[in-house]
Amino acid sequence: MTTPRLFSGMQPSADSLHFGNYAGALLQWIEMQKTHDAVFCVVDLHALTIPQDPKKLAENTRKTAAQYIASGIDPERSTLFIQSHVPAHSELAWILNTVTAFGEASRMTQFKDKSQKQGSDNATVGLFTYPVLQAADILAHDANMVPVGEDQRQHIELTRDIATRFNQRFGEVFTVPEVTIMKGAAKIYDLQNPTSKMSKSGESPAGILWLLDEPAALTKKIKSAVTDTDNSIHRDPDTKPGVSNLLSLLALATHRSVEDVVSGLSGSGYGALKAEVAEAVVELVSPIRDKTHELLSDPAELDRLLAVGAEKAEATAQATLHRAHQALGLLPRLS
Repeated sequence: MTTPRLFSGMQPSADSLHFGNYAGALLQWIEMQKTHDAVFCVVDLHALTIPQDPKKLAENTRKTAAQYIASGIDPERSTLFIQSHVPAHSELAWILNTVTAFGEASRMTQFKDKSQKQGSDNATVGLFTYPVLQAADILAHDANMVPVGEDQRQHIELTRDIATRFNQRFGEVFTVPEVTIMKGAAKIYDLQNPTSKMSKSGESPAGILWLLDEPAALTKKIKSAVTDTDNSIHRDPDTKPGVSNLLSLLALATHRSVEDVVSGLSGSGYGALKAEVAEAVVELVSPIRDKTHELLSDPAELDRLLAVGAEKAEATAQATLHRAHQALGLLPRLS
């Protein structure tokens, strides 16, 4: 029986990944690599849809890859690479653009939201075709499944539509992936605005727990987290979002259920809750931060690992691209 293949990735759009990335994606990836042929990518080309400082983009790309590994992605077990290191992604994206209808691309809600924020005249063509490049990322690697959050469902459905349409017109070229919503993933919310998911674009830096934060910074943010006034520790996301978020953090960091965490804090107040959360988060994050810095201290070795991953990824992507070329009737170049 063939091992199912999964594909997923994140943008290198900040100095550090945050705890929401870790809880919502990395933890699932780490487990899935044990049972799947896992392909993980740092999608640096997608990051170009917003203005980037070239030096910072290069730094953040290495940092993101290092944090994948430091968190538990094994480059010997999984294929780990940088998107731009495999040009077949971009070439396949152009091919897929030619079978994607303008109307269906226009209906992507993320493009609508982001273009409204930027102003329609400032929104780039790259932002508009972002979901098609995402489809190319997935289809290039014959992925059977794509683990994503609910906010990405529409993009994966578009990928399925594009693959199905291409196969119907030109023959069976692409594997049509299944949408795999990571329902078991813990949702971590902003510490200062606990009704919004933790995000790099959060309103206050104090609301975001970065994986590369020093222990003192993590502790300060957690102890300053928004709670409420009744000092009762129980989970109720509707009426006690701040406390519920801290309980989720503690449960995640200690590998316990929320019910067990609440029971252990019986009779305690918010000060004790925050102190316990801070201690657990620091204990969890510190080894990840230290391993990341160790990897970044030897960029040649990190780049070697990424080059090995790119070579593996390129072999698969080039084979897929070759099938697409043949199906379309593109004339092969003589060697």
